[in-house]
Amino acid sequence: MAPRASILVVDDERSIRDMLSIYLKREGFDVSCAPDGQAALECCQAQKYDIVIADIKMPRLDGIALLHRVREFAPETIFIMITAFASLESARDSMRQDAWDYITKPFDVDDIRRRIDEALSRKIALVEAAPGQAAGTPFGMIGSSAAMRKIFDLIPRAASAKSNVLITGESGTGKELVARAIHYHSNRSENAFVVINCGGIPENLLESELFGYKKGAFTGAQQDKKGFLHAADSGTLFLDEVGDLPPALQVKLLRVVQERTFTPVGATDEHKADVRFIAATNKDLAAEVQAGRFREDLFYRLNVINIHLPPLRERREDIPVLVEFFTRKFAREMGKDVGPVSPFIMECLCDCPFPGNVRELENLIEKSVALAKTSIMLPDVFVEQQPDAADADESPEGIPPGGLMLDEILDRIERRHIDAALRQSGGSIKKAAQLLGITFRSMRYRLQKHGIAK
Repeated sequence: MAPRASILVVDDERSIRDMLSIYLKREGFDVSCAPDGQAALECCQAQKYDIVIADIKMPRLDGIALLHRVREFAPETIFIMITAFASLESARDSMRQDAWDYITKPFDVDDIRRRIDEALSRKIALVEAAPGQAAGTPFGMIGSSAAMRKIFDLIPRAASAKSNVLITGESGTGKELVARAIHYHSNRSENAFVVINCGGIPENLLESELFGYKKGAFTGAQQDKKGFLHAADSGTLFLDEVGDLPPALQVKLLRVVQERTFTPVGATDEHKADVRFIAATNKDLAAEVQAGRFREDLFYRLNVINIHLPPLRERREDIPVLVEFFTRKFAREMGKDVGPVSPFIMECLCDCPFPGNVRELENLIEKSVALAKTSIMLPDVFVEQQPDAADADESPEGIPPGGLMLDEILDRIERRHIDAALRQSGGSIKKAAQLLGITFRSMRYRLQKHGIAK
């Protein structure tokens, strides 16, 4: 741990700032304080901090908005959020926004010190894992591949514009993260970011949810209700899975996007829509337009700025850092001491197709950490992800016209059987060797050959 690591404490309660400042300075840290998010942002613009400890609820600029602002110019800064709410929901929300950890009031100073040490260790690990790359997770996303660097370059430029944005990509690639990043780096960041899932609300309810309704507009409308457009006033409306929007709603949405006005269901008076539209879809909207399922005029209105997120299989070099991040995240949430995965497991994961992309990888790591019985990450839950692909490669009928690499396939078969034997033997090398019918010396050689840790 760096003895003079710099920490910025941000809280609108002076007693909290004073208590943390005194304690952390005594522990050898270089400590600064700020009374609210806006003041903290100015501090971060003036100098770089290793860690920012910030309250989630603050005037002028809350902790999450501060996190997103700082990510734009100092992605290596690690955030630890403070919350007075003991609910898991608020804590997990801060984690989803790329905070490293959270602490609840009242504090335990030993616990704070432990979390700071873990955060600094993680920062060092990320630098070592990706030499030449900035540590941290810009905009709440992880990756140093060329494809992700292009996305990181596009986000602030899209945020500074006023144009509508269409984010495309397969499910699980992080389209909502990009939308949130654009919002929190725009001049609308202090206002609402409202999400509507166009495919998750029944068609007969979608119009009233989007536009709101007047009392008596339909059976059950016992009072006026404001819709998503009103809630997003002066902010951003995120139309998730816009490709699923029914044709009738496409017509009405087009009018809002063009005229910037809307009429609640059952009303006659128009309301102004001071809203920026960000839409996302996992469909090929151009193809949907050609097929007559999506309006061409609406497509062009929404697709002013296009950001395409690549699937995980097209940026496999990001998988190791994602695995490391999710392993640490879930180990911390579950209170488990789980070490890094072995080179063999990492190789297997990097070979997986992951049709569900980052979301699928995250779920796999969560399951693996939850089922881990020791600090060693055994491969049993990982191997389930790839038998189909492996079997296709190893099947004689699967030989491609251009041929294949037999030695690589035999190595893969050998690794899988060694892994299975180790699982069945509870990690005992001697018993695993007996199950495979080879000597202990041969087993040790093969473990070393495949980079499988004891």
